[in-house]
Amino acid sequence: MKIAPQHRIYACFFLFAVTTGALMARLPDIQRHLGVSESQLGLTMIGMSIGSLISLTFGASVIEKFGVRTTAFFTVLGPALLFATIPWLGVAPAVFAVLFATGLLSGALEINLNVEIDRLEMHTGGRFMNRAHGFWSVGFFITALVGAGIRQSGLSVEAHLGLIAAFVVLVGGNMIWGIVPAPAPLRTQSENTHRIAFPHWGLLPLCLIGFAAFLVEGAGIDWSAIYMRDVFAAEPFVGGMGLTLFAGFMAAMRLGADPIVARFGPRLVAMVLLSIASVGVLMVGYAPIPEMALAGFALMGIGCSAVYPLAVSAAAQRTDRPAAVNVAALGQVSFVVFFLAPPLLGFVAEYLGIRNSYLVCLPLLLAGLWASSFALGNREVDMPHGVPPEPSPQG
Repeated sequence: MKIAPQHRIYACFFLFAVTTGALMARLPDIQRHLGVSESQLGLTMIGMSIGSLISLTFGASVIEKFGVRTTAFFTVLGPALLFATIPWLGVAPAVFAVLFATGLLSGALEINLNVEIDRLEMHTGGRFMNRAHGFWSVGFFITALVGAGIRQSGLSVEAHLGLIAAFVVLVGGNMIWGIVPAPAPLRTQSENTHRIAFPHWGLLPLCLIGFAAFLVEGAGIDWSAIYMRDVFAAEPFVGGMGLTLFAGFMAAMRLGADPIVARFGPRLVAMVLLSIASVGVLMVGYAPIPEMALAGFALMGIGCSAVYPLAVSAAAQRTDRPAAVNVAALGQVSFVVFFLAPPLLGFVAEYLGIRNSYLVCLPLLLAGLWASSFALGNREVDMPHGVPPEPSPQG
């Protein structure tokens, strides 16, 4: 069976989300297993942030050297195997070390898959970026829904993460083996001359947009189950619905975002989405009943859905530096914030209350809304001059 190149990349996004989502769904159990507080759990999880930052800073040229397929083998299969060891570790420092190694792989995956999708868009004239990230959200939605049921059933964390690792290795190995790299566009001829990726002034507005989207995404994914448990004493299945709704609505919006962006332009779409996310954050922060909180999580998922893919496309389209360098620099701020959300919000939750850990996202959402008003274009910016748009959806 012939599988389209973009579909193999979609699978990589999906499987990485399944891996990460399974761990996030079991965070309450892992917290109890380690016997740590919210702030201590957050400090443990910061290992993933540190690893990601190192990889995003120094990894662009290494990834270009190894190529998309070899890098995908390590970065898609590796995290699943590493996460499966966490339930067997009895102390937080050991978990920190595993998360640090996973962060190194996650940062490399972020560069590798986004650059490959950008090259496929340039080569084929199709639009794949939002759908690629949509499959990441689909993976989170499925693993969150399944994870809520698995927690309710009483299946151990060891068995749960072990089964996820086996699934990712079997399916991912087959999908990655058939990846054929897309031709690199001319703008990447100087790719290997950039060894270190840092944001520069021209990229900072896009970083701010990604920062806002990923902070909300981290808050929705990392703390929703603990929020529902602590605020409403919800049963495991109901508690898992916050993550399920967040990921489900995010996935649906991402999968349908491309024609909306083509019609209304990245700027307007991003501003509307960030406004919706702000409403969702307020609903979660002040929810008097579980139903209102769950509705807020759904709006948060819609609100931060296509914002980061739009920023990635804008960064990859810049001509001042190679695409891999700009994507990596954007990822330094955005992707690392996704993993910094647990420790930062954990401290807020422990000392100011878990409701306030969501409300502190609001000023950053407003800052992202301001940056979107001038950093993103009025029209679809993904396609280079002379390349026709995709005639029909292929992914």
